[in-house]
Amino acid sequence: MGIRPLDGITVVSLEHAIAAPFCTRQLADLGARVIKVERPGTGDFARAYDKQVKGLCSHFVWVNRSKESLTLDLKQPSAIAALKALLKTADVLVQNLAPGAAARMGLTPEVLQKDNPRLILCDISGYGNDGPYRDKKAYDLLIQSEAGFLSITGTPETPSKAGNSIADIAAGMYAYTNILAALLQRGKTGKGSVIDISMLESLSEWMNFPLYYAFDGAEPPPRNGASHATIYPYGPFKAGDNKTVMLGLQNEREWVQFCEVVLENSALAQDERFNMNFKRNERRAELLAIIDACFSKLTSEQLIARLEKAQIANAHLNDMSGLWNHEQLKARNRWAEVATSVGNIPALLPPGLNDSYDYRMDAIPAVGEHTDSILKELGLTEAVIKDMRASGAI
Repeated sequence: MGIRPLDGITVVSLEHAIAAPFCTRQLADLGARVIKVERPGTGDFARAYDKQVKGLCSHFVWVNRSKESLTLDLKQPSAIAALKALLKTADVLVQNLAPGAAARMGLTPEVLQKDNPRLILCDISGYGNDGPYRDKKAYDLLIQSEAGFLSITGTPETPSKAGNSIADIAAGMYAYTNILAALLQRGKTGKGSVIDISMLESLSEWMNFPLYYAFDGAEPPPRNGASHATIYPYGPFKAGDNKTVMLGLQNEREWVQFCEVVLENSALAQDERFNMNFKRNERRAELLAIIDACFSKLTSEQLIARLEKAQIANAHLNDMSGLWNHEQLKARNRWAEVATSVGNIPALLPPGLNDSYDYRMDAIPAVGEHTDSILKELGLTEAVIKDMRASGAI
């Protein structure tokens, strides 16, 4: 198996929903011990979003494997004391509580790093720890809207959100990479650092192509559904069996191949109406009629065979069933299993094959499953733990 990169690193996370849990699960994948602090009884509210996975939530099982669940009511002094004791020897604290909530509990860098100068603190929020939007509520869809993502996504008539929590994912990824960088930095300086991750800034980074496309007041890329905004043909096309095939042309050489091999219409390659991308883009409807006349006579597999022969990039328009059964994922052994309170479930291995270690793929915790064992590690007695449970502190 080999030594994992983060073996021996302890991460404590005051987390809920997606952004922070996605960050910390990836740290756990690399071997970190992640202690997830949850509300007593209900736990992370994302546990109740749905019951799609044998009664467990689809979001929750995705981002919470390989963690330990510690329940603490952080409004009670005994719970705060336990948390601070835990943080004295931890390496990383991740939190995505409401703006200012951690500070009100005394969990500031000044306090925590006084006791533990090597502690890395990572705050994840909608808009960052200062500025006029600091206290504004932020959910994934709202950030997609604020960052302009909706304005370039969807059909000409209807702006559309991404089908996944893209703003949360972006923030979780930047939190993850910033923490890895902070661990490297600590190796050089011996000191921890404070990281401020904003969902708006994370998704805005991913918006740089449309930002620059609209540089200096220019028109932004138009919304074109699943088709490329400025390149044509590039997007979904129906075959004769009513299945959809995605294809994309990148240059004029591919246009010639597309005409000769796929459409079997060599003359079209030199047609003055379509012999440059900007012309094809301007005459989409006219060219689509020609493409449809050919594609309607082919099954999707016949069409893909022609596209492969012409070396034109293409893809199936898979649904979730198609992804569950994707032959490439199976061929590369990308599926593993993780344990849950309701039995084992399949789980994709993290992206990236590394020949020196295996990813950690441990169980998804039940609410408070590790509370007693963690508190005993901190030196609390059975009697103290019993009193904390009686008072609702755990």
